[in-house]
Amino acid sequence: MTQKIFTDWQPKHAALWGQHPLRLKHSLAESPLFSNSALAELISSYPREHYDLLHTAEVGAARREWREGEIGSASGEDVMDAVRDGRMWINLRRVMEVDARYDGVLKDIFAELSSRVPGFDPYKLNLGILISSPKAQVYYHADIPGQSLWQIRGTKRVYVYPTIETLLPKPTLEGIILGSTEEEFDYEPWYDDCAQVVDLEPGEMLHWPLNCPHRVENHDMLNVSLTTEHWTEELKRHYVVNYANGVMRHRFGLTPKGHDTTGLGYYAKLGLAGIWKVAGLQKSKEVKRTVDFRLNPQAADFMLDIPAYQR
Repeated sequence: MTQKIFTDWQPKHAALWGQHPLRLKHSLAESPLFSNSALAELISSYPREHYDLLHTAEVGAARREWREGEIGSASGEDVMDAVRDGRMWINLRRVMEVDARYDGVLKDIFAELSSRVPGFDPYKLNLGILISSPKAQVYYHADIPGQSLWQIRGTKRVYVYPTIETLLPKPTLEGIILGSTEEEFDYEPWYDDCAQVVDLEPGEMLHWPLNCPHRVENHDMLNVSLTTEHWTEELKRHYVVNYANGVMRHRFGLTPKGHDTTGLGYYAKLGLAGIWKVAGLQKSKEVKRTVDFRLNPQAADFMLDIPAYQR
């Protein structure tokens, strides 16, 4: 390990990891890998299949807006300028597969976590970089794997909600896992009464329990953040049960009762999920995403409308 990632770790954090939202300090904000010039260079040659470019409404806007675009021929510097001055965010997915230096960062993070949390044996690790505009937002949603958010530059307000039925109905979670429902779903302002609210500063990270709904509002400044994802045997078992329950509910009209991750019921659902996946029976039901603009540095809003296509 090249450096200590966590700078304020305490024994209690090991007991709470994965069970309760944790706000911890880290050293990654000091890395030159996340400077503007390093990020612009990374973006300039980033594979199309590994990034998402989104335009959203400003924090506080009455109307929700969500459009997906492409970089086109814009340079990395153009993209950074558009994000700084527009209302966008770019998600560089699977960075560890694009540049080996970031793979080293990812391995350092989870090597340290594995040494600090007894029994924590993660796999299928993933690292993403989020670069987002002042006052941009990420709408209320839930993620499938274990998830953490690492703030590098700027400040954002993160709302983390409990995984109770009222805030995350089981059919909705099952749809997200099946890919037939968007990660973003219905939200009511009063949900915030249930949220843990954190103004995440550079050099801080936030980890929350599996599938916790959350949303993000940037403060009035450019933000650079990392996301890490992981799986463990326990998380995989929850995924299998929700996937199989989703097949039963959404494809056969049944109401699944059990959510056990052990015993004969679990292994029956493991078989159902495996057969469904291997046979590709869910593919036709998966959500298709529409791209309808190209980044244009000369446009007032940095967007050029293009004929819509799906990806």
